[in-house]
Amino acid sequence: MAEGRVSCPKDVEGLIGAGRYERSGERLNWRNGLRDQVLETRLGPMQLRIPKLRQGSYFPPFLEPRKTSEKALVAVIQEAWIGGVSTRRVDDLVQAMELTGISKPTVSKLCKDIDERVSAFLERPLSGEWPYVWLDATCPQQREGGRVVSVAAIVAVACDAEGRRQNVGLHIGPSEAETFWAAFLKSLVKRGLHGVKLVVSDAHEGLKGAIARVLSATWQRCRVHWMRNALAHVPRAHSSMAAAALRQAFLQPDQPSARQTRRQVADQFRP
Repeated sequence: MAEGRVSCPKDVEGLIGAGRYERSGERLNWRNGLRDQVLETRLGPMQLRIPKLRQGSYFPPFLEPRKTSEKALVAVIQEAWIGGVSTRRVDDLVQAMELTGISKPTVSKLCKDIDERVSAFLERPLSGEWPYVWLDATCPQQREGGRVVSVAAIVAVACDAEGRRQNVGLHIGPSEAETFWAAFLKSLVKRGLHGVKLVVSDAHEGLKGAIARVLSATWQRCRVHWMRNALAHVPRAHSSMAAAALRQAFLQPDQPSARQTRRQVADQFRP
């Protein structure tokens, strides 16, 4: 292994405010020895000794491009892992990029950072008031104990007082039972979700019960779910025409006009 010392006196002196062994009233920092780092090059690994500072840190400018390319490679590996690419295929991907390959433990170690960042995002404190909240769920499949099972993935999107929407919560559970929804909503309240006036969701009874019990807010049925349920009663050949007609109800200026439009549409499609 080749060995060398990173010597960037101008860069280091600029951060410190003084030269080596120099006494100066403009000094901002002090040297604190050297740290070892291995630099992988096409000619083989090179052992570098990089100056350390007592306060803050120093990184040689000529290594920044390598640091950026390394971040890009990690991002590619993480994106492939999120997309469901197996560890073996990730290794094939790395070799296709003319690298020596990557082991399964290394892939797991790189992707562990994703879990930490996602956890930090989902557990962040919520500040201010959130008048409007949207709740929804989907049923993906995941591996548990060597078998594939269906689980419930529930998500909460909230709108703050300034009209900005944010994803404020995501949780995975065995089903959409009321107890599961209630625990999820309580976790949001504990993190700072308050001032909720309206909650929009589908008509799942367990969800409606959890909303009334935990948030004590007005509930409104989701327009998308309502439309989907209504079109389930319409023959497929007439679904496009029925959907266009039903949308007119949502364009009415007041509730009586919307109800009248809805009744007219229903009368048109009755046999």
